[in-house]
Amino acid sequence: MAKTKRISLAEVSRATGAMLARGSLDEWDQTASPTLRDLTECLHFSPGDGRIWMNNRRMVLLYNAAFGSLRRELIDALGAERMRGIFMRTGYVSGVRDAELVREQWPNAEAISLLAAGTRLHALEGIVKVEALSINYDPKANSYSGEFLWHNSSEADEHLANYGLATEPVCWMQVGHAIGYVTTLVGKLIIFREVECRGMGFPVCRLVGKPAEQWDDVERDLRCLNVQDFVSAADYTDDATELARLPDEPATDGTRPNMIGMAPAFAAACHRLQRVAPTRATVLFVGESGVGKELFARMLHDIGPIPGGPFVSVNCAAIPDTLVESELFGVERGAFTNATQSREGRFERANGGTLFLDEISSLTMVAQGKLLRALQEGEIERVGGTRTIQIDVRVVAASNVDLRDEVKAGRFREDLYFRLNVFPIHIPALRDRRDDIPLLLNYFLRRYNQRHGRAVAGFTTRAVRALLNYSFPGNIRELQNLIERGVIAADDGASIDIGHLFISGESAEQQLLSISDTGGLAREISAVAQEAEPDLFQALARIVGQKETDHLSIDGVERTLMSLAVKQSNGNLSAAARLLGLTRPQLAYRLRKMGIDKAL
Repeated sequence: MAKTKRISLAEVSRATGAMLARGSLDEWDQTASPTLRDLTECLHFSPGDGRIWMNNRRMVLLYNAAFGSLRRELIDALGAERMRGIFMRTGYVSGVRDAELVREQWPNAEAISLLAAGTRLHALEGIVKVEALSINYDPKANSYSGEFLWHNSSEADEHLANYGLATEPVCWMQVGHAIGYVTTLVGKLIIFREVECRGMGFPVCRLVGKPAEQWDDVERDLRCLNVQDFVSAADYTDDATELARLPDEPATDGTRPNMIGMAPAFAAACHRLQRVAPTRATVLFVGESGVGKELFARMLHDIGPIPGGPFVSVNCAAIPDTLVESELFGVERGAFTNATQSREGRFERANGGTLFLDEISSLTMVAQGKLLRALQEGEIERVGGTRTIQIDVRVVAASNVDLRDEVKAGRFREDLYFRLNVFPIHIPALRDRRDDIPLLLNYFLRRYNQRHGRAVAGFTTRAVRALLNYSFPGNIRELQNLIERGVIAADDGASIDIGHLFISGESAEQQLLSISDTGGLAREISAVAQEAEPDLFQALARIVGQKETDHLSIDGVERTLMSLAVKQSNGNLSAAARLLGLTRPQLAYRLRKMGIDKAL
């Protein structure tokens, strides 16, 4: 007989999930989780193996003076403006990590408790003491505003020690942390600015946050969030005056394609792109399907030495084997049946520009040999032709399989592989750049709202959490499709929920069914429910005092759970709500609806 797992009231109630509700600082119960003690318990020291953990994320304990020394040398070497962006992006990543931590550990905490937890984490990490003056969040209106005071700013201390008084705010990393933390929680880009800074001589630092589109002259803030100048900044905001094309659509007006991101893996690919762009070297993009290899290839062309030349893209896998050579190299009249006139190939059309060969591993061995000659000699011959044609083309290739494995298997020429692999750039999968998901959600939501004439407000908390946890086998292309699906399925003015997204066999539900009191992952509870379903129903039946489980009433289970929670909390509705994973207003409403408040 399988061993029955004891399921607590909190675990059962949390199985329903909860959306991040409206909240303001006036409603903050400072005894509600996550408290400072709760957050402190996430910090673990393991001196035996030289590691410190914030929950499951490794941290480093560093002297502030050492950080200040590094900061000074980088500013002196690279300039203050460039370092402002680097430190803001570094802080952003830290803020995203902190937001993920509180979401995983306290998925059903009230909105204001989650938002305020960032102030406590910032203090716990030794960065700054935060005093919240106001926090207001309304998911239906898709709005957020906040104002804070920073005491004992570590960045301001080090800037004053190394440079004296500054002429503008200097707490760059701390500002980035605030942006990353709140943006991840609310699913919308929230820009924070230091309107007063102790590094400028003010007694304390003052920070104000609101949606990006509500700031004047937000371009500088957005530039600082970009890992490179060519990464799109305007697309973070909600300026809906024009229907911009989507990232996978070709540019027809000479504008650059949209690239969004700042995660470390994405930044590394962008830096390599920036490095090779001014040259004429052959570039090989490697990455899974849907990561945006063509987008990178277009940007390589736009910021390279021949931006005015043509950009010609070829999906080698979409061309039949019998037509590959004629498509690439052209055909002379009479070369084969139905060849009634001569026709240029893709190489000739790309002359003076860039030829992008996607899924190059699908080329036949014959086509590979001709391609190698074109790369080595700078000349081609049309199918059925007798003369050589000089070409000046930068060849950029892409593959979603490892070409080295293809060489070993005898399906790809080794000499062509070495010719293409001059400067390889790996494009990270979306699961390796999860820090960018909140920005991409905001971007795609705005685009598809415009495209379909909708006014969907945003995303529920559990929808964002599901998207952050999802593995995305289809990468950004799959995320794009999910958001478009959600925009179509959700009502205007409402938020996109899980039920609007994962309706085509995606396996995200098991991570959202429940979370244990100790912050265990949801799939652990889900697995128990799947493996021991009769035991689960028997446990529920015992809780409600029902012997038969064939007709177990959901209303009966809910009524009994709420009654037990209120009694266990001695009538304290706030405590009972926390036990059930609800807000106090939510519990009070359900009690009134079922008439339980009169019976207690």
